[in-house]
Amino acid sequence: MEAKAILKEMAPYRQGMQIDEVKKKFNLTRIVKLASNENPYGYSEKVKAALRKLDLSFEIYPDGHATHLRTATSKKWDIKESEIVFGSGSDELIEIICRTFLHEGLNTVMAAPTFPQYRHHALIEGALVKEVPTIEGNHDLDGMLQAIDENTKVVWLCSPDNPTGTLIPPQAFHQFMENCPTNVVVVLDEAYYEFIDGSLQMDASANIQRYSNLIILRTFSKAYGLAGLRVGYGIANEKITEKINVVRGPFNTSILAQKAASIAIEDDLFIQETVESNEVVKQKFQQFLTSIGWHFYPSQTNFLLVSTPGDADELADYLLENGFIVRSGNLLGYPHTVRITIGTKQDMTQLQQVIKQFQLLLDKEV
Repeated sequence: MEAKAILKEMAPYRQGMQIDEVKKKFNLTRIVKLASNENPYGYSEKVKAALRKLDLSFEIYPDGHATHLRTATSKKWDIKESEIVFGSGSDELIEIICRTFLHEGLNTVMAAPTFPQYRHHALIEGALVKEVPTIEGNHDLDGMLQAIDENTKVVWLCSPDNPTGTLIPPQAFHQFMENCPTNVVVVLDEAYYEFIDGSLQMDASANIQRYSNLIILRTFSKAYGLAGLRVGYGIANEKITEKINVVRGPFNTSILAQKAASIAIEDDLFIQETVESNEVVKQKFQQFLTSIGWHFYPSQTNFLLVSTPGDADELADYLLENGFIVRSGNLLGYPHTVRITIGTKQDMTQLQQVIKQFQLLLDKEV
């Protein structure tokens, strides 16, 4: 049976080795996963306590409107409930946005490299993908504006960017939006919003009121530590959310995910502690990298994209054999780099020792 022709040129998402696989292959008892930017501190104790007491009726479909979560999210960000759309992670929202706005004959503009799911789903919908190379890991906003033409329907801005961690400064974002045609949908993907320095965080409510063509994406998978439950959300004006909700599946977030997220979004202390711990450990790891002469991109996230001496896969494989799973930049469009999630203080101290061992091996080869 024939599928869409474009699928012959594409491949499924390729995930890295899972913890049990690594343990078995290398005969290890402890693995530290630093490849997917998950929260090493877990998730809110309030969520854990609530989930232990839940008596959920799994035989009943979830609330397709996500009423309780919608109310909590509306209150948190001072936005109307009708200005929110939920997805099974922001990944699904990217797919839904592409299905809503893109088709053959239209094009979409994005940075390159950036989060690959933008390109992936746009191609499936038959749209032409126009990629504008990043400049030192940053979006080339002027170049992206120049790439927009009469057939452009969606522009993707990933800020902080994945995989570099770099931020589009608020002033640059506003300048871009002022110059972007209003008939072009701009998606601002803020998956790592909670990790952004407070002085650089933007007001979602104010931005969607100011820009009628803006969709903001956020997720519970990163700082909130609920990656396994798959729940994210989009913020936009009602005209946009109405269109997206036509395409969205009626029961796309589970009962469990909605309940956990509605509690998590109210636990500001957990987020504060997570962000503060991440920043302290990140700063110390950056100092270590500087001391051994390894470059890294300035990051407003819970990960670093680190330049490596030699081949990225060689370092990633060495770390894997020693119990650390990281993401090779060869898979992300940045050769000679690895993306490393910031783990706990203990994890990152141990990682430094393994990196030192790797560098000693390189020095001996020279």
